[in-house]
Amino acid sequence: MIDSISKNLNVAQREAVEYGDGPLLVVAGAGTGKTTMLAHRVADLVRKGAEPSRILLLTFTRRAAGELVQRAKNLLETVSKEGFAHVTGIWGGTFHAVGTRLLRIYGKNVGLPQNFTILDRADQEDLMNLVRTDTIQVMDKKRFPKKNTLVSIYGRCVNSRKPLYEILANYYPKLEEYLPELAKLFDAYTKRKVDDAMLDYDDLLLYWSALMKQPEIGERIRSRFDWILVDEYQDTNRIQAEIVRGLTPTGKGLTVVGDDAQSIYSFRSATVRNILDLPEMFPGTKIIPLEMNYRSSDLILKATNQVIAQLKERYRKNLFSTRALGVKPVFCRCRDEDAQTRYVVDLILEHFENGTPLKEQAVLFRSSSHSIRLETELARRRIPYVKYGGLKFTESAHVKDLLTFLRLVENPADLPAGMRLLTMLPGIGPKKARQLMGLLHDAGGNFNIWASWTPPRNTGDIWFQAVQLLKGLLEPEKDLKQQIQDVIDFYRPILQEKWPVDGDSRLADLEQIHDVANRFKGRREMLAEFVLDPPHSSEEYADKPDIDDDWLNLSTIHSAKGLEWKTVFIIHASDGNIPSDMSTGRQDDIDEELRLFYVAMTRAKDYLYVTCPMRYFHIGPSWGNRFSQVLPTRFLPSPILKSAFDEETAYEILNDDETEDFRNVLEEENLTLDQWLKNQTEDLW
Repeated sequence: MIDSISKNLNVAQREAVEYGDGPLLVVAGAGTGKTTMLAHRVADLVRKGAEPSRILLLTFTRRAAGELVQRAKNLLETVSKEGFAHVTGIWGGTFHAVGTRLLRIYGKNVGLPQNFTILDRADQEDLMNLVRTDTIQVMDKKRFPKKNTLVSIYGRCVNSRKPLYEILANYYPKLEEYLPELAKLFDAYTKRKVDDAMLDYDDLLLYWSALMKQPEIGERIRSRFDWILVDEYQDTNRIQAEIVRGLTPTGKGLTVVGDDAQSIYSFRSATVRNILDLPEMFPGTKIIPLEMNYRSSDLILKATNQVIAQLKERYRKNLFSTRALGVKPVFCRCRDEDAQTRYVVDLILEHFENGTPLKEQAVLFRSSSHSIRLETELARRRIPYVKYGGLKFTESAHVKDLLTFLRLVENPADLPAGMRLLTMLPGIGPKKARQLMGLLHDAGGNFNIWASWTPPRNTGDIWFQAVQLLKGLLEPEKDLKQQIQDVIDFYRPILQEKWPVDGDSRLADLEQIHDVANRFKGRREMLAEFVLDPPHSSEEYADKPDIDDDWLNLSTIHSAKGLEWKTVFIIHASDGNIPSDMSTGRQDDIDEELRLFYVAMTRAKDYLYVTCPMRYFHIGPSWGNRFSQVLPTRFLPSPILKSAFDEETAYEILNDDETEDFRNVLEEENLTLDQWLKNQTEDLW
């Protein structure tokens, strides 16, 4: 007879829920009811007599821990209305939250006062910056890494337990020349934290791990818990694996849940080796795969199974659906980025008209900047959207810098734009910038007043170049594309100085703005479309749309993990984007890119579209403007496409000559686009 708590579970879930106290690894495929299984296991343990306060539940987010405990409580109340209220006594939370709680109790044993301060990421960056100023005296400060990069390097070292020289060689090769300075800085940073009783996020794990290695204290902590349950184990780093082993050296009472196929956070120092090597760490580990998928149609799963099967090292599982066969995923080769945008937006509207709300649709991409054309088109068609993952394109610092020039020319009284522009020039601080904006105001917005101003010596000729640029942007014969190109040419050396590590990718973002400029009549229209003034209105529009309480979801693939939608589009699926050309140097990186693509595909319930522009347009100072041909992602080789996908093309757009002819018609007849459209359609109804 099936227990009432487990009656709605499938066979594999039930086996995992009722397993004994030996080490257990549940390999939970995407959409296979992992959370349901884990909540049932917690409830089953308590129902069989486990003391809740002796259960440790480690999750990826604090919210996930709270949800699991509540669901377990609800399940127990179906068995008995009394006696299980104390289930909330479970130790549940993230590694960092639980570590903090234990360090408050036992930290004095490793020299920590009970009132230690925890630094968040912003605090950490500020402290690193202060220590850098005090410690590193002789260096090229303009090219030395910024505070956020310094914290990232430090975090990679600590969490991966790898030496600094190896981290620099693998992830920051342009900074290897600063190895001695970085080592000195990190030593000083660590000492400052110790002296001032401050811990950052990485320290919480380091000190917890150190506690577990203290014979007496480690044993006291181990004796607190009989059951250790760890969720999302594929997203843990090496220190977290050390902590788990310290909590239960033999694996007794240990349940680990995760999916090696969804390990995608190596940039946070997570390692797939933790879950792959678990049976070696704990001999006798029982492995139970969850393969019954409750999310996707069978034909979508057929495609995802074939994609992930390309990984050589993985836990073998074959997901199957509880749902209808469905329709095949679609792979579409698009003429270029504009054709891709039109294809995707047209299909979004088609699904919407057929009854699928925008909220049930999502567009996924490898990099946040890949959505620029799509965001522009959605704004043009007044389709509301929410974007997850990274800043929206126009919130990026380098994009704001470029648009600042256009804003100031459009409105010389725009004080925020003027302050931003002026303070990016050497030798001009906020005080001097404010004075210059006062001069411009008194001159009625005439930039000639700045031409007569004598800049500080360290500002040099760039001041007069900037003034000449601003005056040139006002020339009526210059169209918007030329204006943007002029700004890019001026701003390029500033950008390379501000971001020496990733300047090229940021420059590519600016080139995308240049590419879409011909869609707008001029500066005013483009700035209005991007909604950059006032500064927060674009965020309010995109993040809290209020049109029928419905909006489209845009997301980086990393931010989409754990989510699901009825219809999913994966855009820019070309080699160089998926996988990213920055992640093809090592086989481990390529494998993670494959897993990332798999995660994107498994978000889809009913409809999955993968699109690939076959050419991209580039602008370069040395090679000029050019198109480059690309190949579809290597993760969809011909055999997979032929067996698991329907293939389409999206080439049906105006060619360059036809586009030019159309523009000529508008100019010769002195028509706006709206007037032309009215002339073409007024006899139809």
